[in-house]
Amino acid sequence: MIFKDYYKILGLDSNRVSMSQIKLAYREQAKKYHPDVNIKEKKNEERFKDINEAYRVLSNNSTKRKYDRMWNHNVGKSYKKVSYEESRRSNDSLFSDFFNMFFGNIEGLAKESSEKSKSRKGENVETEINLSIEDAFRGKEQTIGVRTVDGGLKKFKVQVPPGIQNNEKIRLVGQGKPGIAGGKNGDLFIRVKIDNDKQFKLEGYNLRKDLYLTPWEAALSTKVTVSGINEDVFVYIPSGIQSGETITIENKGYKDGKGGRGNLILDTKIMIPKHINEEEKKLFAKLNDISTFNPRNS
Repeated sequence: MIFKDYYKILGLDSNRVSMSQIKLAYREQAKKYHPDVNIKEKKNEERFKDINEAYRVLSNNSTKRKYDRMWNHNVGKSYKKVSYEESRRSNDSLFSDFFNMFFGNIEGLAKESSEKSKSRKGENVETEINLSIEDAFRGKEQTIGVRTVDGGLKKFKVQVPPGIQNNEKIRLVGQGKPGIAGGKNGDLFIRVKIDNDKQFKLEGYNLRKDLYLTPWEAALSTKVTVSGINEDVFVYIPSGIQSGETITIENKGYKDGKGGRGNLILDTKIMIPKHINEEEKKLFAKLNDISTFNPRNS
């Protein structure tokens, strides 16, 4: 029985090599002697089989240790120069008689390697849910349904963390499509879409809200109470504020994911009453007579 120097087959001079070096050497030799590259060279087909056989042994820590004991006896200690030679293969086997004798069940290892190479992770699945700004801010347990490959409906309870960001994804490991040939299941990704509402608009970490004022509040200055997302906020309105101006209240916006908050931005809108009583009409008429203010000339 010819001793096969697997290190030499991979172009390595010693067994003092790392797994990454073995992998790199295998790639170089496999590329050089691949049958598709050397169609006319029949001997290169056998050489390619030896390269794969060598890599199977040396890339596995257990078989590598067993082989290294033989290598040290046949090559390492005696310093023999063993040239590349092919040992017999029966019935076009992928493995040589040398491999079969020293490494046991060829079919088992081949099957294991084949199955491992064919196995792969299942596909990931992505879906989305819609939440109000308040629910996203506070966090919420949400039940979702996902269609399975056979058309059924699988339900999940998902705990949405407080302060989740718009378009952020929640990952449920292993809840995607089944793996193939023993591979891991894919994952389920749930994209969270945060919907604006009548009260708030979300802009990054800031919350935007309309602040409605009467003409006299805008003219005289006042203090008003504004409903924030989780508490009431007292706001000072300076005299002469114009419709469309903004008031910014720091640290009263949305959560920034770092323990802080964005800002609450108030867009002022001065509202004129549609219906007024007689007394109000008199007051507006008097104001019209005595006031010199003309917005068209300002």
